[in-house]
Amino acid sequence: MMIVVMRKDATLKQIGSVIKTIEELGFRPHMSEGEEKTIIGVIGDERKVSKDALAVLPGVESVVPILKPFKLASREFKPDKTVVKLNGAEIGGERISVIAGPCAIETYDQVLEAAKSAKRAGAQILRGGAFKPRTSPYSFQGLGEEGLKILKSVGEKVGLPVITEVMTPELADLIADYVDILQVGARNMQNFALLEKVGKISKPILLKRGMMSTIEELLMSAEYIMANGNRNVILCERGIRTFEKYTRNTLDMSAVPVIQKLSHLPVIVDPSHATGERYMIAPLSFGAIASGADGLMIEIHPDPDKALCDGYQSLPLPQFEEMMAQLAAVAASVNRKI
Repeated sequence: MMIVVMRKDATLKQIGSVIKTIEELGFRPHMSEGEEKTIIGVIGDERKVSKDALAVLPGVESVVPILKPFKLASREFKPDKTVVKLNGAEIGGERISVIAGPCAIETYDQVLEAAKSAKRAGAQILRGGAFKPRTSPYSFQGLGEEGLKILKSVGEKVGLPVITEVMTPELADLIADYVDILQVGARNMQNFALLEKVGKISKPILLKRGMMSTIEELLMSAEYIMANGNRNVILCERGIRTFEKYTRNTLDMSAVPVIQKLSHLPVIVDPSHATGERYMIAPLSFGAIASGADGLMIEIHPDPDKALCDGYQSLPLPQFEEMMAQLAAVAASVNRKI
């Protein structure tokens, strides 16, 4: 892939002419409009086209090859940060976005109580699992479509957009009918059939880093989604597997600034799955915001000790609201808001 950098004074007609030429050459154009310049990505085997054929077109400033294996996700393709916008919320802007809710949807009342607390504390997005990937086949697997109906109903009632996990390509369209964001979990980060499917869906995709995956592999998975047409990708650091036994995973906080240097995509942190222990959630949330994360994903539950899924890593609602109040001060210290 290469990028065509248009001059600041390039006209819409000139930009359109470049896009048409790229298509006539048998390539796919991807346009990125920055504050100062327009950049057009040329998707395809760049060996089959001469850079000079594009460089001489009116309005073109330069033609530059992208050397990184992830093309559309790179800062080279889009220097300006991507802000993913949805109903009443955005991820990647000045404001820290907090996604909160129960690990698994159990009952309408359980989700409603959690949603009211999330809204009251300042969270912008409601989470809840309807189809649950579990290590044991005997563990609670979720309520399925009934859970999706509960999540959508509660989200509309409290005024929060909703997110849930999609595990298979076959479920993607069904889930997209109910939610505002689709989540691809850590175990599915390299499920390429699923990535291609959600890339064809117009709703934002939250992509979690696999527990044994490198940052480059995470960005390459994002590339699969983007190459299939969906630019609204949110990355999530949720801990990686190491030799340490005192935490469920090891939260790689350094991934946040590394990703932000390499990619324009927003990145959030999930301290609940990273630690597996509720007493660590607040301090790691503070650290995530201080490191530059664009948001957090926090598991909360009205009665964590009786939760059907991951209660030990879910915050009781009063504790969550207290943490959110403290989080505002941390955000202010790095010139951001909750």
